[in-house]
Order: sequence, then C-alpha cells, then structure tokens
Amino acid sequence: MPEASGVKGVLGRCGVDDRGGMPRRSTSASSAPDRAEVERVAAERFGLTHLRPAQLDAIEAAAGGRDVMVVWATGSGKSAVYQVTAALRPGVTVVVSPLIALQEDQLAGLAHAPDAPKAVALNSGRGEKARAEAWRRLREGEATYVLLAPEQLAGDEVVAELATLDIALLAVDEAHCIASWGHDFRPDYLGLGEVAERLGRPPILALTATASTPVREEIAARLGLDDPSIHIGDVDRPSIRLGVRRHGDDREKRAAVVDEVASLPVPGLLYTSTRRSAERYADDLTERGKRARAYHAGLPSKERAEVHRQFLCDELDVVVATSAFGMGIDKENVRFVIHADVPESIDAYFQELGRAGRDGEEAHGTLHYRAEDLALRRYFATKNPDAAELRALMRAMSTRARLKSALAKESGLSPRRVTGLLTLLIDTGSARASKSGVSLRRNLDERAAVKAALERVEERERIERSRIETMREYAETRRCRRQVLLGYFGQDLDEPCGNCDTCAAGAADAVRAPASASDAGFEIDEKVSHREWGAGTVVSIDDDRMRVFFDSEGYKVLSLEIVEREHLLKAG
Repeated sequence: MPEASGVKGVLGRCGVDDRGGMPRRSTSASSAPDRAEVERVAAERFGLTHLRPAQLDAIEAAAGGRDVMVVWATGSGKSAVYQVTAALRPGVTVVVSPLIALQEDQLAGLAHAPDAPKAVALNSGRGEKARAEAWRRLREGEATYVLLAPEQLAGDEVVAELATLDIALLAVDEAHCIASWGHDFRPDYLGLGEVAERLGRPPILALTATASTPVREEIAARLGLDDPSIHIGDVDRPSIRLGVRRHGDDREKRAAVVDEVASLPVPGLLYTSTRRSAERYADDLTERGKRARAYHAGLPSKERAEVHRQFLCDELDVVVATSAFGMGIDKENVRFVIHADVPESIDAYFQELGRAGRDGEEAHGTLHYRAEDLALRRYFATKNPDAAELRALMRAMSTRARLKSALAKESGLSPRRVTGLLTLLIDTGSARASKSGVSLRRNLDERAAVKAALERVEERERIERSRIETMREYAETRRCRRQVLLGYFGQDLDEPCGNCDTCAAGAADAVRAPASASDAGFEIDEKVSHREWGAGTVVSIDDDRMRVFFDSEGYKVLSLEIVEREHLLKAG
C-alpha cells in the first residue's frame, strides 16, 4: 500500500518528471519529534497517511539523532523512514544507493509527493553540467536529499565537497552489501564508515530487506553504528506459495521451467544462473507468446535500463534475469518469482523471492532443483586466487592510484581477475579505492598482505560451502518449507504454513520450538564458542537441533542432544 511503502517513482519513471526548487530549511539543532509531529509531516509532505507503528518507531529514533538499522521485507516501507526522517532533521540527507535506476526511481517518487523536500542525484549516468547544477542546488539550499552510488563516495573530491554542507543524516540503502561474505558484497561499501566520520559523523540509517544475525552484526561493525536502534520486521510473505520441483536432467528441467512460467499469471520474474540461459529462456518464452526479455550484466546499459522501465510499466510479461536484476525493482504486482537454478544462498534466494506478491495477493515462488546444480555453486565458491597472482598484482600497484585497466595490462591478469583480486585486497585493508583508481596502503608488507588475503579466501570458501548446504537443506527438506526458510533468519513459525508443496502433500512435519528458549540451554542471537570452530552466534533453535553461524566456518547445524551431552558449546 502506498501509505506503508514510502514515496515511490513508478509513475515518474513511466511518465513525466518535473522538479522545482524550494528554500532550504533552518539548520538549527532539532530535538526528537513526537509521534504526532512525525505523522503530520508524513501526511502533509509525502501523502503517507497510515504509517505502521514500526515505521513510526524507526523514524522517531532516526529523527532524534540515533543510529538506526532497519531490516524489513521488500515493500515494507523502508524508504519512508529515510524520507520522513530527512524532512524532520535540518540539513542535507545523503542517501547511498547502489543502482542508478533505483536512485532515479526515488527522485521521481519524491517529485510527485505533495510537498517533499527536493532531491538531486550525483551518479555516472548524469553529465557534468547536471552534476554541477546538483551541487549548486545543494549549496544554496534548494535540495535536501542527495543520492549517490557508493563508488562516488570513494572519491576524495566528492566527500570533501559534501563535508562543506550541513549533513543531517547518512542513509545507507541495501546495507547488506557491506557484509564481505554476504550474497551481494560490494567493496565500495567498505569505506562508508570512514566517509561518515569525514562528514562530521551524522546519524546513520542502515536499511536492508534481508539480514540474518551475522550479517546485521557485520553491518553495524563496518558502519561503526553507535548503540543502534534496531528494527527487525516479520520477513514472512505468507501469500507466496512456496515449492520445489526436483529434476533428473537439465533438458527435462528446462522444459518444466518454460511450461510453468508460460502457465502462470503475469507479470513475473525468472532467475537463471548464467547469461546464456537468460537469453535462451527469453527466446523460449517469446515463442510461447509471452512478452519476455533477458536482463544480465552483459547487455549495454541502455538496454538494461529499457528492460527495467518496460517491466515497471507493465510492458513485459516476464523478465528472465541473472542476479544483476533486482534491487532497483519497485513493483507491487509481481505474480511469480521462479528460479531455474539454485541460488548461491538462502539470503540471495529470499531477497529475490521477496519481489513477488508485495500487494498481498497470491503469488508463486518455485525453485527448480537438480542436485547436480549444487556442484556448479561449489565450483564458484572455490575458484580462488593463488599467492603468485596476488604478488603479481601488488607489484603492478603502488601507493599512487592506478586504473584497473592499467593494472591488468601490467600484471598480465585478465580485467575480471584483477577486479576480484582488488576486492580481496580492499576487504583485507591492503588496498584502497578512490575516484582516481586503486592504490596500496603505505608501508605495506607484501608477505603479510598475501597471507591475510589467502586466509580470508579460505574463510569465505568455508562460509560459502555452508550457505550452499543451507540451500540443499531447503530444496530437499520434507519439513514445511516456510519454517525452514524463516528459521534461517531466526524467526519462528510454530505450525506448518499450509501454503507450500510439502504442506500440500501432507509431508511437512511440524517444527516445534522448545517449551521456552532456555529449555535448549541457549537463546537465539546468543554468543557461543566451540572448541574447534571458535566464536559463533546462535541463529535458530528447533525442537531437536540448532543452527549456529561460526565466524570462521559459516553455518553449522548441531544436534541439541549432542551439544548437551558433549558440552560442545560455551556461552559467551
């Protein structure tokens, strides 16, 4: 519903976008607003007349100057939190968003609100003249929001210019991208904690649709959140019918995928693991009379933007996409999200699945599964660099920023390989990215840098394997699929959902929580240690087992009986 979701820009994207200016607000210090003031501003300036209590709580905390983390399902109104907060805090709100399409959509939505503060964007999709005009509007108080991609904030020049403004709030959208082992890690997010300090350390608002406890903890640590007010919503989408269809061979699976997608109400999304599959499925569905197009990172940017626009404006029935298509989607009537291949993790799967049925109406979420597909995911998870590659790249680098293309040529490595290695060096603190390129840290010990990078690779490999195993558990379970899915995020569902294939087949076994959480001897989110695997966090507890995320190993499922008998875990 519009009143719960924040100001959106679908109409703006499909129609006309006409923005004007407005005087800058006073920059005097503001105290925490009361709820009546929040509701008044939301209604009068944004047309949001029915904010949910959770939204009001988050806005009050952020407007009062606290760091805030919001973890709500797609379509639950995260954007309304930063929009209304910005209107309540004098000064400029910096919104970090990874996709230009998403930035443009937010701009268009704000422009169509009754009296929302004005916004500008600074991204690579805008020309030099447009960016200069955006800076002028910010300096002169004609604009209150500035939307940027994280790579813009890697440039010292941009941060220095922002620091001359009165920054009231730093909103980090898709905040899970900062988690180095997460499903959509982006190294440009790693510098945001430092950026916040350079901007005078305004309150930080971190927003994401999916984040298990370990991801939330990494977000908080990397952004440097100070005693954040954390708001975790119900991640369940009960209107989505969950199912898994198992297949013996790839040809049979492909035919079944096309048949299912062709039979479902539209519009919808079909996710595949490769660009080639996306093109083939789009052709197959077009032959079946569907308005279908492929979307992947190999397409020209203009073509990707056009597919995105057509889907938002109901000019397509199906988008067949790799994971490149996702975060910019702001569409309530998606009737299905079908996966032709196994996603890399429950995190990625659930975020993609959450794009269906945001209007609360019936939707379908089917995973087409072959056990052999997991081998491909394991291959991706173990395709690691070696010490020689890292040394070759570092010797081509210096403490002065250099472009990736030059580094690829001098090191003899492919551009794609250079990108992967640089991500690893940035993540381990050995290198730094800026607008001018990438540079090594001063006085770097090459041997120590290589060792740190390879240790991080081994850690990631173990974590990735554990995440693949959670996908296998979901695909092969005879329990209620919704209970398995929600349990991964630490959310209990006391009874089988009745809206998945295992429930429909009568095969689902009820997963009962212990009579009380303490009956298991541990609590969800409790810190524990294992004599072999080290420090971890309890993620979920069922009647006979528990799942723990270990910092260096990933997810492990442990029998409660064995944990108790062998004293495997210690609290704290």
